Amino acid sequence: MRRWLPAALDYIPRWIEFQMRQSETPGCVMAIAAKGEIVLEQAFGVADLGTGEKLTPRHRFRVASHSKSFTAAGIMKLREQGRLELDDPAGRYVEKLHPAIAEATIAQLLSHSAGLVRDGADAGQWQDRRPFLSKKELRAALAEAPTVPPNTRFKYSNHGFGLAGLVIEAVTGERYRDWIRREIVEASGLHETEPDMPIAADAPMARGHGAKLPLGHRLVIPGDNPTHALAAATGFVSTAADLARFFGQLDPDAKQSTLSVAARREMTRQHRQDAYSTVERHYGLGIMCGTTGDLGWFGHGGAFQGFISRTVVVPQHGLTVSIVTNTVDRLAEQWSDGVLHILSAFGRRGAPEKHLRDWTGRWWYLWSSLDLVPMGERVMVLNPALMNPLTDASEVEVTGADSGRIALATGLGNHGEPVRRHRSKNGAVEEVWLGGTRLLPEAAIAAELEARYGKPAPARARR
Repeated sequence: MRRWLPAALDYIPRWIEFQMRQSETPGCVMAIAAKGEIVLEQAFGVADLGTGEKLTPRHRFRVASHSKSFTAAGIMKLREQGRLELDDPAGRYVEKLHPAIAEATIAQLLSHSAGLVRDGADAGQWQDRRPFLSKKELRAALAEAPTVPPNTRFKYSNHGFGLAGLVIEAVTGERYRDWIRREIVEASGLHETEPDMPIAADAPMARGHGAKLPLGHRLVIPGDNPTHALAAATGFVSTAADLARFFGQLDPDAKQSTLSVAARREMTRQHRQDAYSTVERHYGLGIMCGTTGDLGWFGHGGAFQGFISRTVVVPQHGLTVSIVTNTVDRLAEQWSDGVLHILSAFGRRGAPEKHLRDWTGRWWYLWSSLDLVPMGERVMVLNPALMNPLTDASEVEVTGADSGRIALATGLGNHGEPVRRHRSKNGAVEEVWLGGTRLLPEAAIAAELEARYGKPAPARARR
């Protein structure tokens, strides 16, 4: 384990906890693996707002498009066995496709460059207005012409991965769910993952939740609907820990994997750029690729009714981060980016020097709170309310047991001004001064604000 990693792992859950409170997210589970070993796993919030059931790391979540990475790994395994090639046309294995779709290659399906429609003429399954497509319905859609010519651009398609699932069934002679579970899920040592609903009755399952608007409160979304013919695109049910383990094995440098190094390199290299996105990103074979700060990553996200999740692998540090949430709010994606920014900062600055390790904690004032986080030879002043808590972070140079100076800050900050800590009679730090701003523990600032402004009037009952 890298020397700086324990300090990063200490701060990351504290930042997520603040984000959970601020966003009023029902539940979240985070897992981080270092070279295949889970080094952090923590659950926050509830599994079901309706019952108040406490969320645990063992609760299963719908992880949606993470399924595409499992499906792509299955295709790569069949390729290694000599049972198909990536350049094979889909029509070689699946009959009654539209001629243009029949000519699309398996590689084009896996890289979203086959030109297929995203979700069909009626995408009501994503609004929970209708069941997911049966094989008959999917085949009927695949008999229609593609939306754009194959191999002309990146165009995301759940139908395309549904077709990849049909290819697996045609090649293996087995149900997709049975084959992918045995050859990929179980072969990867995963014990909390299923390719689709239903799952075992005794397996704890988190419930999904809608947004607070337009009703002003969240509704519980069961999230137990099977995805049928689209399981290869979006059916998977898993945990953050299992996702971290699986995606970590796709790293070409991983020591253990069901796939060869060459297959993993082919999956994770950049095949197609999403040229029309405001954020630079690429797609491999069932794999998303991108850069956050100075860290390159690969992985995938997932969006299902009531659930958002994201898993990213950082080969530079041999780390995998997986965050699963039971809400439609797209916070898992932003939080995983925030985690990468935190890891990047610790990776650059190193573990905190010994004399700085007690310069820590969350300190509050009228506007919000600030976190003191020692890294290397400085104490960073982070804002936990931000999606990147290191944005415009000030740096404190400690000069004494309870004194220092702001050695670096933005022009709007307190650059060059003193920092001091005050202690109570029992020796505990009870307040921190950054320049002329006095910061207090949460309970103390809450009491001060209520004394100054009074408690808010109770909200009117909803009619």
